[in-house]
Amino acid sequence: MSFQADVDTGNPRRRFLAATAAAAAVALGETAHAQNLPAPKGQSVWLDLDQAALDKAYDQAHWASNIKTILHRYVANSKITRKHIGEPQRLRYGKSDIEALDLFTAKQPKAPIHIFIHGGAWRVGRSDEHSFLAEASLNDGAHFIAPDFVNVVQTGGDLMPMAEQVIRAIEWVYRNAASFDGDPGRIYLSGHSTGAHLATVALTTDWEKGFGLPADIIKGAVLISGIYDLKPVRLSARSNYVNFTDDIEHRLSPQRHLDKLVAPVTLVYGSEESPEFIRQSKDFADALAREGKSVELFVGSGYNHFEIIETLASPFGTAGRALSARIRV
Repeated sequence: MSFQADVDTGNPRRRFLAATAAAAAVALGETAHAQNLPAPKGQSVWLDLDQAALDKAYDQAHWASNIKTILHRYVANSKITRKHIGEPQRLRYGKSDIEALDLFTAKQPKAPIHIFIHGGAWRVGRSDEHSFLAEASLNDGAHFIAPDFVNVVQTGGDLMPMAEQVIRAIEWVYRNAASFDGDPGRIYLSGHSTGAHLATVALTTDWEKGFGLPADIIKGAVLISGIYDLKPVRLSARSNYVNFTDDIEHRLSPQRHLDKLVAPVTLVYGSEESPEFIRQSKDFADALAREGKSVELFVGSGYNHFEIIETLASPFGTAGRALSARIRV
């Protein structure tokens, strides 16, 4: 084994130090390899994760090699669904162009309402890419609603407008349910990834104080692979496009506002997801249980972050079965 270093060969002391350092590095590498030890890593940033590991933990593309195939499947299956059950009504809940929602109506009178909040790392995603989820709700006798809302790129890094629009969409549904023969007393919420984060912000909203509405406006929720505390996310590479502040981190970390959560919650994640997303769901479930809240936690065995949402489209899927149990209570 040879080693070549960029040193001043005219200085004996430098030659000696370079050779010593090289020998130590080789010995360390060979020892680690022989003992099957992990390679040395940088200083921990969050729990036992260094910066590179934390960045990877909040980038689901690293954990799903088939991401492009699955996202294409969302769109393709949504087109098939709309062809089969018809186009949704497009209704406005706000003044800006993006503040509108897709409504697929059930046949039953005064039907319960399922509102789905899409994910997309706060950066991408549209309601029409998730129409494939609608038919399962209609089969449960529930209206299906998917709102659109601004993304964090469009807001210059500010998460608050996204959260506010999601909350206002839910408020609009409650106040206008009678116009599409929906039951405002039976609104159920679901969300995936950052959509689950925004849905949980809505769950921990003070509806009485802020909107003059019942505290239990949302009767139950299924949250899929969400983020419930923003501290580690703020420390990750996502801070390159999200303007985290102490105020944003606190206000939009639902796990810190459990006193306002009254709806029963079902948490779902896939076994093949990033370990940080798995930890977020587990820690949130533990926090809810400690506060005496109604919570269930289910694991979709063999599903990655992008596949697990597809179980919401099936009455036999992990998330779909959980939502059906909520709606049919």
